[in-house]
Amino acid sequence: MNTKVRKAVLPVAGLGTRVLPGAKTTPKNMLNVFDRPILSYIVEEARAAGIEHIVFIVGRGQGAIEDYFDAAPEMEGALEAKGKTDILAEVRRDLPQPGQMSFVRQMAPLGLGHAVWCARDIIGNEPFAVMLPDMLMAADTPALAQAVAAHDQVGGNIVVVEPAPEGEAHKYGIVDLESQKGRINRMRGMVEKPAPGTEPSNLFISGRYILQPDIFPLLEKQGKGAGGEIQLTDAMAELMKVQNFHALEYEGVTYDCGDKIGLLRANVAFALRHPTFAGAAREAITGLL
Repeated sequence: MNTKVRKAVLPVAGLGTRVLPGAKTTPKNMLNVFDRPILSYIVEEARAAGIEHIVFIVGRGQGAIEDYFDAAPEMEGALEAKGKTDILAEVRRDLPQPGQMSFVRQMAPLGLGHAVWCARDIIGNEPFAVMLPDMLMAADTPALAQAVAAHDQVGGNIVVVEPAPEGEAHKYGIVDLESQKGRINRMRGMVEKPAPGTEPSNLFISGRYILQPDIFPLLEKQGKGAGGEIQLTDAMAELMKVQNFHALEYEGVTYDCGDKIGLLRANVAFALRHPTFAGAAREAITGLL
C-alpha cells in the first residue's frame, strides 16, 4: 500500500439549504469568500499539502464546479488582448494539469459516508484525505498540510479537531481521547452532539480527515444513521475498533460557510488576511461599524 497521501475527496453535492436562496442557482461551494469561490481556497489548501489528485463528488445541477476548473478561452483571450495580465493570472490560478481532477456523480443525497464511498475506485488502495468544503480554515500552515505531517508521524487515521467555543461543545461532533498531551492524541471514540456536561473533551471535528482505504468496505455495508443518511462517522467508529485513530488539534481557525453568518464571518476574516486588500477591507468594515 502506498502510504503517501496523494488524493483528496471533496464532497460538494449538498444542496446548501442553510444558505438559500443564495445557493438556488449557484452551488453553495461556489459562493464567494471575498474575492473568489470557497472551492478555490479548498483546492489551494489541498495543493499546499502535496495532494496530486482531487476527486469532487458532485450532484445534479452542479456543472458550474466543473466549468470553474476548466479553461475559459474566450475570457482568457480577451484579458490577454487587453493586457490585463494580473487578472488573467487570477483566472488561471486554479486550473489543474490534465488528469489532476475527477468529477464523480452522487446519484442520490444519501449522506457524507455514501459520498466518500463513491470515490472508492479512484482512490484505490491508499490513504486519502477528505475535505469538507463548507469548512474554510485560516492557518499559516494549511490545515491539511498539518494533517499530512501528523499522518507521516503516527500513521493510521487522522481527524483534525479544534476547541469548541466555551459552553458550546454539545453542538458539535466531539472526540473522546485516551489522554490529552500535546496536539496529536490517540482517540477512543467520537460523540455526536453530546448532552451538555457529558462532553468527553472540548475538541470538535473540524472537517479534515486522513483515512485508510479500509473504510470503503465498511461504508459499502454501512446502514443509515443519523438523519436517515449513511454517516462517515459510523464507519470510522467501526474502523477504530481495528485501526489507530489520532486527533490533531490544528493551529488555525475554522469558518463554517454552510450558514449565512458563518459565511459572513469567513468573508470578513479572509478580506482582512488578503495581502493586497487587507487595509482597504479594514477601512470599509470599520466605516460600517
